[in-house]
Amino acid sequence: MDSANFTPLMKRTPAEMNALTAEEFTTLLGGVYEHSPWIAEAAAGQRPFANLEELKAALRQVVQTAPEWAQFALIHAHPDLAGKLALDGRLTPFSALEQAASGILSMNENDLNQMVIANASYRERFGFPFIICARRHTKASILAAMAARLQNDPATERTAALTEIHHIAQLRIDDLLCPEN
Repeated sequence: MDSANFTPLMKRTPAEMNALTAEEFTTLLGGVYEHSPWIAEAAAGQRPFANLEELKAALRQVVQTAPEWAQFALIHAHPDLAGKLALDGRLTPFSALEQAASGILSMNENDLNQMVIANASYRERFGFPFIICARRHTKASILAAMAARLQNDPATERTAALTEIHHIAQLRIDDLLCPEN
């Protein structure tokens, strides 16, 4: 089952997640962390989960204990906000919905140019895409956060990117799963 095709009527409980095969579990949650099914695959072996928070914590722990190269691969798996993939309509369904919700996919030309310049400055400084939980922001707050985070040192920004990735994943999990058993 493709997690991108999940609807609220198809939400699963933690008990149902525990009953899935490791392959089904990985398929269902593989897109929660952008293009990184290895995270769900690693967490599958930690079942059973008593509740949704235990599942979320297990996924976070997989990322936090992953080697630095794997964390950077996860960061690099994310698309630029309002970038080429977005403009070409090639985002994952999750990313497309999240970027649309923030208003950045419907920006006017001036705002789009600001975003392109900000993305380029950010990538030049840190070597990876700017990551923010777009569903928690507007296009204006995203641009403001970009400007503020450009002042960070690389280690602080790597931590900020991973924190935002966890926020994104938590919302995606909430879209897919029910909290009650």
